[in-house]
Amino acid sequence: MRAVFGLVLVIGVALAGFAAYQVKLFMDAQEVQQMADRQAAAAAIPTITVIAAKEDIAYGDELTAEKLHTIAYAEPNQPEGLFLTMEDVFPEGEDGTRVALRQMVANEPLLASRVTEPGGDAGIASILSPGMSAFAIKVDVASGVSGLLRPGNFVDVYWTGQMATSQSQYGTREVTQRIISGIKIIAIDQSTDVNLSEGIVARTVTVEGTPQRIASLAQAQSTGDLMLSLNGLNDPSSNDPVLIDQNALLGIVAEPEPVAATPEPTPVAEKVCTIRQRRGSDVVEVPIPCTN
Repeated sequence: MRAVFGLVLVIGVALAGFAAYQVKLFMDAQEVQQMADRQAAAAAIPTITVIAAKEDIAYGDELTAEKLHTIAYAEPNQPEGLFLTMEDVFPEGEDGTRVALRQMVANEPLLASRVTEPGGDAGIASILSPGMSAFAIKVDVASGVSGLLRPGNFVDVYWTGQMATSQSQYGTREVTQRIISGIKIIAIDQSTDVNLSEGIVARTVTVEGTPQRIASLAQAQSTGDLMLSLNGLNDPSSNDPVLIDQNALLGIVAEPEPVAATPEPTPVAEKVCTIRQRRGSDVVEVPIPCTN
């Protein structure tokens, strides 16, 4: 019995070892196949050589050749503004270096929209869109959305002030009206960094807009109070008019102002023409037709 038991044990161990060996062969074959599939997929997608960050680059850092290197990038998916060579980043004859306008991580492709022109700095002028101007709006904790704003956000601007009533040029009412919808913030105080890690209770919020919008903001800021309302990332801007006063806020229907009655015209007395005639010792007036 002992001999039979030992034989069964030896056979069991041998079968287990053989099964383990077969599993290892299968796993090795799968790994080789997966590597071959990845190589085939990489060969099927054409790539180009682009300039990328060699290390993490913070907002405002100067770019140097030591901080950059080349990587392979999928050609069909290349974004606009890539740099293909170091000569594109640092052109000959150009004075000054480029500065990062956005935080970048290692191996992130370098884009023209994320760096300044040669010799430029990370100030507001370098990030203004063509044809746009900058305007600073004075804010506090309440009007500045409690420090939740970031450069790159879009906001609606509301104006609160006195408006003349329609019935009288001397009567006024306080109203709140949305004057601009979906205007872009480009700076919080003196910072244009879109990667602010903490909320800032700002004193000024700088926005960009057309000259017409900037003129509207300047007039609004000098005649009333401005409030900012943060838009959602995927919410489309609305141009629907928004105007509310105290009556609308409380649901009060204002009675129409009395309209002054128009005085009736004074009747014109009918013209009577007469002549004087003597009758005996009396002089009487006799009506006659009037002539011009």
